[in-house]
Amino acid sequence: MLKHKDHSSKKDNLAITAVALQDHILHDLQLGNLSIADNSKTEVRKKENKAKSLKRDAKAIVDTGLKKPTHSPRVEDPEREYVLDPTPPPLTLAQKLGLIAPPPLPLSSEEWESVKQRSVLHGDSMQPCPICKEEFELHPQVLLSCSHVFHRACLQAFERFTNKKTCPLCRKNQYQTRVIHDGARLFKAKCATRIQACWRGYVVRKWYRSLRKAVPPTDAKLRKKFFEEKFIEISHRILCSYDTNIEELFSEIDHCLAVNRSILQQLDEKCGQELTEEDWEKIQVQAAHREICECSICLTPLSLDAQAALGTSSHPCPRPRATVLLSCAHLFHHTCLQALEEFSVGDHSPFHVCPLCRSCYQKKILEC
Repeated sequence: MLKHKDHSSKKDNLAITAVALQDHILHDLQLGNLSIADNSKTEVRKKENKAKSLKRDAKAIVDTGLKKPTHSPRVEDPEREYVLDPTPPPLTLAQKLGLIAPPPLPLSSEEWESVKQRSVLHGDSMQPCPICKEEFELHPQVLLSCSHVFHRACLQAFERFTNKKTCPLCRKNQYQTRVIHDGARLFKAKCATRIQACWRGYVVRKWYRSLRKAVPPTDAKLRKKFFEEKFIEISHRILCSYDTNIEELFSEIDHCLAVNRSILQQLDEKCGQELTEEDWEKIQVQAAHREICECSICLTPLSLDAQAALGTSSHPCPRPRATVLLSCAHLFHHTCLQALEEFSVGDHSPFHVCPLCRSCYQKKILEC
């Protein structure tokens, strides 16, 4: 009897162990359709529990007509880190019997910090995702309890494809996941660095262009081109500064012509009148009082005959040389005054001016 009891107890223990292991394998592989319990009964229980929860949550709403205070929705921190699966899965029969080690307890904040430090030391967030081989950028990122980092979407797709919860790199089972934002921070810093580099390059290029416009280069060809561009720029600026109002231009020209006509008319009034003999006698007396003895142009003595004609000398002239008397009472050699008039190209008779007093004059040749 004892032998039969021991044998039956061994068979029962073996059956329980087999069932426990089978249940653990099914839970590990997440095959819910192959559960030992009857599917129909479980579905009925699920429906009943759902109906009870709906009845429990239903509340009567009374419309009082009063406006309820609207509460502003809470703004969550976009860089907040949190654990995706904080509660461990329920223990299977095999784990309860001690046949298989139970899953590890949820990691504390200090343990997560140590896991994150290992990931930072390895530089996992700086490298592309091991599943899709793309940069993390601003996409959601998860850190596993084995210190490996993946895209959240990539890890979910891998779990659906393999129907297991194992790390794609180290094959660790029943890992814990935590949402982190290290890749997003690195990507933002990288983008900021690129923007700063582009802006600094733009500022330096702008400064260099202004420097090239202000300082001429040392090379001969570039220097020539620099001054040509400067000359074209100045010419264009001068042309643009001109006023293109034709009416004002013509009115200014008419005003200038009127002023010139008035000046010429005044000169004609002064120089156009012929002097009489009485006027010339007065001018000769005035010249005699000045006692002019030499030509102011060639600085040589005037002829003695001319001085005798003015009454300033009584000696005869050995070589007579024509002397001219101006209406301003100045005396010159006739040839010297003619040479001066020919040299003064801009002046035309009767608008020649005296070399001494710069006044318009009429002239008279003195006879010996």
